[in-house]
Amino acid sequence: MKPARLRADVLAGLTTSFALVPECIAFALVAHLNPLMGLYGAFIICTLTALFGGRPGMVSGAAGSMAVVIVALVVQHGAQYLLATVLLGGLLMIAFGLLRLGKLVRMVPHPVMLGFVNGLAIVIALSQQEHFKAGEGWLTGAPLYLMLGLVAITMAIVYLLPRLTRAVPPALVAILSVGLAVWLLDLPTRTLGDMANIAGGLPVFALPDIPWNLETLAIVAPYAVLMALVGLLETLLTLNLTDEITESRGYPDRECTALGAANVVSGLFGGMGGCAMIGQTMINLGSGGRGRLSGVVAGVMVLLFVLFLSPLIERIPLAALVGVMFVVAQQTFAWASLRVLDKVPLNDALVILAVTIVTVFTDLATAVLCGIVIAALNFAWQQARELYADSHLEADGSKLYRLHGTLFFASTTAFLNQFDAANDPAEVVLDCRHLSFVDYSAIAALKTLRERYAKAGKHLRVLHLSERCKQLLKRAGVHQG
Repeated sequence: MKPARLRADVLAGLTTSFALVPECIAFALVAHLNPLMGLYGAFIICTLTALFGGRPGMVSGAAGSMAVVIVALVVQHGAQYLLATVLLGGLLMIAFGLLRLGKLVRMVPHPVMLGFVNGLAIVIALSQQEHFKAGEGWLTGAPLYLMLGLVAITMAIVYLLPRLTRAVPPALVAILSVGLAVWLLDLPTRTLGDMANIAGGLPVFALPDIPWNLETLAIVAPYAVLMALVGLLETLLTLNLTDEITESRGYPDRECTALGAANVVSGLFGGMGGCAMIGQTMINLGSGGRGRLSGVVAGVMVLLFVLFLSPLIERIPLAALVGVMFVVAQQTFAWASLRVLDKVPLNDALVILAVTIVTVFTDLATAVLCGIVIAALNFAWQQARELYADSHLEADGSKLYRLHGTLFFASTTAFLNQFDAANDPAEVVLDCRHLSFVDYSAIAALKTLRERYAKAGKHLRVLHLSERCKQLLKRAGVHQG
């Protein structure tokens, strides 16, 4: 590795580690867990996915989307059941990767991707509002003005420093500069240490302390499936986004397998489950991190913070980290999607807005599912409208129908409406050279059409079926003559 590349990855990893710590602590607290579980999960998952995953430059850790999924489990059954859930969820992720199902991310339309990015950018920005609270109430007066001023200074450094030099990541300079100023001037602002004490030892191997029986499996399995689905979905979408930013190609199946293995190890060493984190990935990429080393440095630094550097890290002002995350939110949001809303088809604009809104108010899995359903229904509607027929009488008195389009559940009515069984001649020919049969609804429609002509005492002959269509009809027991 070239020295310049090595230096860029090390600095990017260091910058990312500062952003990982408060996020993982916050997500652990959301899930009613010891903050060290979030930090151990960040160290293990970030390091292992960086080493063995399929997308260098992408950062994984104890993600908020997965923390929200398991809150109810932790409240009802405790942290040990969570660790079992992380284990099972990791195994499901490994199976997903080994079965090479990562390619399913291709089913996610581009408008859904835009909505996903916009929604997560808004979520990142909104999640920072907790740092503007003191207990249950909002900051007021001098503490609020100081917080806002430090956030503004941090953002100004991040935006302006690249105009002077790109030798160091601007986010790293901003965090260290604001932290040093707060310490030297003894400014009374909240620091990372106000969130939690992050000092601890090495993670210890231990199987979850639970009854290993079917009753336990029935408790953890639903959460494990949901955790795996959410984690895989966010990881694959973040991988796609990273591919676009770096103009390179990742390997989704390898990433899924590595993520699953990392979750298994995290569960065995007392860490939370996790997946790709879009905010930290954007910080890493924006700081110049492109190789595996940046992720390894970020993960290892989190462990070093816990073991040795907690007194220093706990002095970092939350305002500096909030300012960096605001910049990340601004840079993550696909502003170009707003400019094209009135230029793209209405249904695509609807998908972008729907996924964005649902991501903000519910969760990523629900949002992407809604987006895919809307896009799929629109696609089905458009394909159904494309089906049409040419027809004319032949010299021998028979009538020829030549169908064009795709025959499936949404187009069967349009297909049947093309024919006039009552008034057609005794011999009718259906030319399927340009017609594709997709599902059982298409087969049922052909059977219905044949029955209509038979009931009218007429004969329907089907020509030029593709081999795939013949196989479908043969399997369904439909005569093709």
